[in-house]
Amino acid sequence: MTASALAPMPGLRPRNPNFSSGPCAKRPGWSLEALQNAALGRSHRAGIGKAKLADVIERSKRVLGMPAGWRLAIVPGSDTGAVEMALWTLLGARGVDLLAWESFGEGWVTDVVKQLKLPDVRTFKAPYGELPDLAQVDFDRDVVLTWNGTTSGVRLANGDAIPANRQGLVICDATSAAFAMDLPWDKLDVVTWSWQKVLGGEGAHGMLALSPRAVERLESYTPAWPLPKVFRLTSKGKLAEGPFKGETINTPSMLCVEDAIDGLAWAEEIGGLDKLIERSENNLAAVAAWVARTPWVDFLAADPAIRSCTSICLKIVDPAVTALDADAQAAVPKKIASLLEKEGVAFDINGYRDAPPGLRIWGGATIDTADLEALLPWLDWAFDRARAELKLAA
Repeated sequence: MTASALAPMPGLRPRNPNFSSGPCAKRPGWSLEALQNAALGRSHRAGIGKAKLADVIERSKRVLGMPAGWRLAIVPGSDTGAVEMALWTLLGARGVDLLAWESFGEGWVTDVVKQLKLPDVRTFKAPYGELPDLAQVDFDRDVVLTWNGTTSGVRLANGDAIPANRQGLVICDATSAAFAMDLPWDKLDVVTWSWQKVLGGEGAHGMLALSPRAVERLESYTPAWPLPKVFRLTSKGKLAEGPFKGETINTPSMLCVEDAIDGLAWAEEIGGLDKLIERSENNLAAVAAWVARTPWVDFLAADPAIRSCTSICLKIVDPAVTALDADAQAAVPKKIASLLEKEGVAFDINGYRDAPPGLRIWGGATIDTADLEALLPWLDWAFDRARAELKLAA
């Protein structure tokens, strides 16, 4: 294909080109002025620091509609730290079923099997783009799962497979689902997420939510292994109340805390969880309409019911690309991402390194649908040029 035969460059550009899946785009209208009231230079244990940390906890509960009786803490290590805290403090009391359908779920399998080395573990896996057979899972055992696969673009459609009268705990990594999907709190016992996803906060801080059943497990079960200080949630056999009131286990960034408050305040101002979900679903719908009319691309998740509205993962199905070997196929989305970054149109949209070759576009609530709609013609433009530069058949 000659340069003259290529489609012209689109005229409209996204106002915000940040489509990274983490850290994610800041809320519309964000600026550094939003952080001017940060408690910088102050102790997080001072009154002002504890009040701001408690504000993050209470606003998060309110926006998410967390049921009464649940506890919520700010913990170190982002979502990873929150999940690890749950795994190391809660597992071992009964058998465990592990579900994995993408990279981070695979990581939790590795930690439970190879690090904790629990004796009674079953693992249910599915390839990228699919879910395991949930009917095989025994919810009278403890279950570990990701609600939304950030690297696969696959989510649970609902919590129908989880019985309300289960005996085990359900530990749910919800980092790219919280604030964009309707989580069934009655079907979950531990829910974790991080600040840098749907509300566009900054990294290194995680959130750990515990149901009354999870608290009961903490107070009645002591793991056989030693726990690092940052994992300890009990004192003298009772839940340590401090972390759930804003008394963090380690020193948080008060600048990040202020930013988290700003994101939560924005969520409340625009209409709360319903509006956040609506914005994310509208973004998915915009991409789906484009995919339906675009022959060279498709969703990684074939089933529309399980397609993520936050981490939107696409695969290239053009025959000239699918005929290539794996390395050559991977070069195509990499080239597309490079072309768009060079134009300042989209940043960080190449697929996750462990996922099949493709594109990953964040559609969480801080993304304006108009920006996604402006991006889509650029994807066609970039694919056209990538195919030409890589000398693929038209």
